[in-house]
Amino acid sequence: MKVLITGGGGFLGTAIARMLVERGDTVRTIARNAYPHLENLTVEQVQADIADPEAVARAAAGCDAVVHTAAKAGVWGSLDAYYQPNVVGTRNIVLACRTHQIPKLIYTSTPSVTFRGEDEDGVNERAPYAEHFLCHYARTKAEAEQAVLEANGPHLTTVALRPHLIWGPGDNHLVPRLIDRGRQGRIRIVGHRDNLVDSTYIDNAALAHVLALDAATPDAPCAGKAYFISNGEPMAMAALINAILDTAGVPPVTKRISANAAYYAGALMEGLYHLFGREDEPMMTRFVARQLATAHWFDISAAKRDFGYVPQVSIKEGLERLRESLRDA
Repeated sequence: MKVLITGGGGFLGTAIARMLVERGDTVRTIARNAYPHLENLTVEQVQADIADPEAVARAAAGCDAVVHTAAKAGVWGSLDAYYQPNVVGTRNIVLACRTHQIPKLIYTSTPSVTFRGEDEDGVNERAPYAEHFLCHYARTKAEAEQAVLEANGPHLTTVALRPHLIWGPGDNHLVPRLIDRGRQGRIRIVGHRDNLVDSTYIDNAALAHVLALDAATPDAPCAGKAYFISNGEPMAMAALINAILDTAGVPPVTKRISANAAYYAGALMEGLYHLFGREDEPMMTRFVARQLATAHWFDISAAKRDFGYVPQVSIKEGLERLRESLRDA
């Protein structure tokens, strides 16, 4: 296949591109920047903003499938800053697929679309979308996911994947942030209980997208559906954080802060940042406080059943790979 990957230079997009190229597919990416590491993969790069419908249409021309990973992530910023790439950009992708009669669209969503600020213990895809969101990221991703799934039909098969906490070698978001804050002693475990959380090693997240891509046909069980994706190995939040810190030789975090204190601190910081017009992300927000204080682990049996997703790299093996990559860096 010739596959267009949006956000192909990012952590997940690059892993998917590498996996597709290694098996013989042709890959084109669209992103706002050029990425030297994609040149080594013989990937064709298009520099453009997915909020530009004409640019998206040009990038999609001649492709057999689209894997849409591009999004504005994080938990801080204006609604428009999230809405343009996450919602408008996704609608442009759907339109381009229809214009060029591209039959497959795999969308990278997030479990945050169902998060209500409460524990999610083994929830599955029957969980409804949240009625209220604590950040624009979750709100816009929910709207985009619904647009993708509603676009499913006889001529375009769509699937949405919701990987949770992707990490591994090459991560430029979660891992380096944890390590940096751990070295500075700026991490606290939120809450006084060991809430379980799922995470997803990068190779497993990429594999899920490739398997869904291959399975996506009009009569497939996965057509028009969303799926939670993880390693299927829930761990206590503190244990996961400390395991990642240990790969970099950073001492474990032992200090805790109550869930309520973290939430109110997040609300205060949000208010101050709004007041002073700061664009950098606060150390704590209400969304992050609720995420850190609650359980997030998911039933991934539907992904296993409908398109054969089985995690190939365990958390233990992934941590060893991460340790080696940090040692060699």
